[in-house]
Amino acid sequence: MDWFRVLAIGGSDSGGGAGIEADVKTITALGGYAMTAITAVTAQDTTGIAAIAPVPPDLVARSIRMVVADLGVDAIKLGMLGSAGTAEEVSLAIAAAAPAAPLVLDPVLASTSGTALAGEGALAIIRDRLLPRSTLVTPNRDEAATLAGLAIDSHEDAIRAGRALCRLGARAVLLKGGHFDGDPVIDRLIAGDDVVTFAHPRIATRHTHGTGCTLASAIACGLARGLDLRAAIEAAEAFLHAALRAAPGFGRGHGPLGHARAAALLQDRPPA
Repeated sequence: MDWFRVLAIGGSDSGGGAGIEADVKTITALGGYAMTAITAVTAQDTTGIAAIAPVPPDLVARSIRMVVADLGVDAIKLGMLGSAGTAEEVSLAIAAAAPAAPLVLDPVLASTSGTALAGEGALAIIRDRLLPRSTLVTPNRDEAATLAGLAIDSHEDAIRAGRALCRLGARAVLLKGGHFDGDPVIDRLIAGDDVVTFAHPRIATRHTHGTGCTLASAIACGLARGLDLRAAIEAAEAFLHAALRAAPGFGRGHGPLGHARAAALLQDRPPA
């Protein structure tokens, strides 16, 4: 087996559905070796977040430096940062420890239940320092609108926002279509003037907790394996949809995905 290493940076979800837990499950299910730098610990379940305790920023940065120096890294997935102090330390640590590693930035600004997860200071650092460092940014509609400073009411608006994020320095933007109405769901990969669409049937389920984390981590796995960006996205979307279909049905709210069984579902999938 050819191992690949992915460093996941983000918050911990006590319910196991999103954040670092979703990252580790995804990376492991796809055959990679997962390392972590935890930015915050949360008390949450499928109905929402009750409490958040930030990890000291210097400890987050030290975690990044130590695991990269000792274990190496083939790709980085970056999620919830929380404070400006954490965003600053993470930005500096990545630049120093792993300047050449592909970086997939999932700009987590709020939870599924609506809890704010990034302050204004953190938002500025994401926009000014981490976007230009990113191989790919994976915002949903609301996150793209906030980062680009544009209203997004249509798919044409989404493309304009994606191009605005590219002008801010992102090499490419995958603007996810799940927050738009309609079927199929259309995700758009935007790199400058180039736009590639990925359409897939909308899966009718309330078990969607951690979809963004799962997709971004799966893309990071593809990049770590040496896939080009489009191929990494296609493979990641296939894994995400399998994980949605394999959801165990736990919880009273937005339930978790079925990461552990998704790879088996993909292996049993008939040829296209």
